Amino acid sequence: MMDEYHLSLDEVLSGLHRISKGDIEAVLSLDRSGSANSLAEPVEPQDIKRSEKREKMTPLRRKLSERLVAVKNETAMLTTFNEIDMSRVMDLRSKLQNKFVEKYGLKLGFMSLFTKAVAQAMQFHPAINSQIDGEEIVTPEFVDVGIAVQTPKGLMVPIIRNTESKSVADIEIELKALADKARSKKISVEELTGGTFTITNGGVFGSLMS
Repeated sequence: MMDEYHLSLDEVLSGLHRISKGDIEAVLSLDRSGSANSLAEPVEPQDIKRSEKREKMTPLRRKLSERLVAVKNETAMLTTFNEIDMSRVMDLRSKLQNKFVEKYGLKLGFMSLFTKAVAQAMQFHPAINSQIDGEEIVTPEFVDVGIAVQTPKGLMVPIIRNTESKSVADIEIELKALADKARSKKISVEELTGGTFTITNGGVFGSLMS
């Protein structure tokens, strides 16, 4: 699970337990033989905890939080849900998976198919690819898709540029390369900047939407 969710040993240990005043008093109430010290005052059960854990934000996390708030304040927000029949996509992956692995050395995933679908849809609905700049609506003729990737340093969104002109295989290969760079802390700011549309995937954490 640690490998799956990219957790370090320190992150796991730091979340296990916080020593409280009650813990220390319980130790003080025991003598070296392990029995209760008759001179010690009885320790009241510590049922109510008011402790806090404080962690200084990294510059990256500060910047991410600033951008998330800015996006919320500067864009027209809409949440809509649609269910689709994925059986043809599932059949396509099953049919082509072995050939894809043989030819490209990696598996055909869902995100590359979603990304290509988004790029195609933008040709019919370009307004979804647009953004507001002052009093103007800017609609790029290209589709630069940001794809959320979980890394040890937090969520990052590498950008795959000009997805409208790339094949599914091209997108899959570039996505893997960018995800590997993000997880190994070798990705540049330029590779995380300038997306026109973003895809996130809460499914890896069991979510239907995130």
